[in-house]
Formats: sequence, C-alpha cells, structure tokens
Amino acid sequence: MSQQSIRVENLVKNFGEGDSRVDVIDGASFSVDKGELIALIAPSGAGKTTLLMMIGCVQEPTSGQIWLGDEKVYDNKWLSKDTRTIRREKIGFIFQAHYLIPFLNVIDNITLLPQANGQTKEEAEKFAMELLEYLDIADKAHAMSSQLSGGQNQRVAIARALANKPKIILADEPTAALDTERSVSVVQMLKKIAIEQDVAIIMVTHDNAMLPLCDRILKIEDKKVVSSKVMKDTSMI
Repeated sequence: MSQQSIRVENLVKNFGEGDSRVDVIDGASFSVDKGELIALIAPSGAGKTTLLMMIGCVQEPTSGQIWLGDEKVYDNKWLSKDTRTIRREKIGFIFQAHYLIPFLNVIDNITLLPQANGQTKEEAEKFAMELLEYLDIADKAHAMSSQLSGGQNQRVAIARALANKPKIILADEPTAALDTERSVSVVQMLKKIAIEQDVAIIMVTHDNAMLPLCDRILKIEDKKVVSSKVMKDTSMI
C-alpha cells in the first residue's frame, strides 16, 4: 500500500471565462506522505485556501487529478457524486477560527459529527475523552468554549477534526489568532499527531516561525506548487 496520503497531478483552477478569467492554480503536481506535516505558503490571494478546498473536496477544480489515500476522487470531474461522504470519512478540517458551537460544551462539540455518522453517544464520548487526554485538555471536557483560552479552543478544534479518525488533516492558518507560544504548542501537537497517528497534514500559514516545525514547504509560485525542505530549529521541537 502506498505511503502517499495525498497526490495531486496537473491540478488547474480558473474562475470566470473569457477576458474576465482568472487563473489561480495552473498545473499543480505534488504528493504528501503519511506522517508528514507540510506547510503551504504563498502571498495573500495566491490560492492557498482554494488549493486546500480542492484537496478537501469542497471546491471543484477546473481540471486535473486528485488521489486521497489509494482512492482517486477527481479526474477532470468528481468520481463520486457524494463528496460529503469523502470529506466525512477521509478528512479533518481545522480553521483559523475554531468555530466551536458556543451553546455546546467541549465534549458535545467533538461528538456531534461522529453521532451524525451513526456512532452511539457512548462510543463517541469514549473516543472524545481519549482525544482530549491525548491533547492534554481532558479537564475541560465539560467546559464551554467561552471559558477556554484561544490555544485551548484550538486544541478542542483539533480533537473535533480527529473525531472521525481521518488520515488527512487540512489546516487553514490554525495559529493565526494565537501568540507565538501558543502557536508553537499547536503546531507541535499537529506534528505529534502526524507521526503517531500516521496522518498527512497540510497547514496553510503566514508565520515563518512555524516553518522549522514542519517537514516540508509547499509554495505557490507563478500559479505552480513547488516543494522544498526546511531547516530544522531543534530548539523548537
């Protein structure tokens, strides 16, 4: 079985037609292996979120191919009519804002999706508590989002992303609202998850201080995606 969790070939995304057409991604090809934490960087407006949403089966590409694990999900068209199931079964999403439901406590936020997928409340809560223990925030299981710090809320958001046991996590600027110390803590946690849970993670970031914590950098340049290794700062790991 392939070590690749994500593979993209000749991915293209345009908006509009004719003179008003805007080319955002033009022939992107790359792969991400299980256990890798990848930073995706580019100037604002260069297509980082668009690329993430195409991989996440949220936004349809113009053309190209996408594999998630061993399944080819896109080949110039979606190969399944039910992209929602693909997202639910294969992908966890983390965003800049935690988007926790304010009138639900921590554990109810985490168990909402698994229960919607058919798990019993007992099964969902058992795994949610395991995640909270793993993320060192189990003592906040019955707290409300308003009672938590920004870093704690983002850890809950990570737990929620892991609740469906995905092998791919797409994180869109998950540390943008945090200070440096909390940002490092969150990215270190993502790296731990990548290694220990065999998960492929792509993290959009504008914070160059987070790059040494990642395995590789994907950079959008001239509408292409290029890959480079990063210099590790072992003091941060």
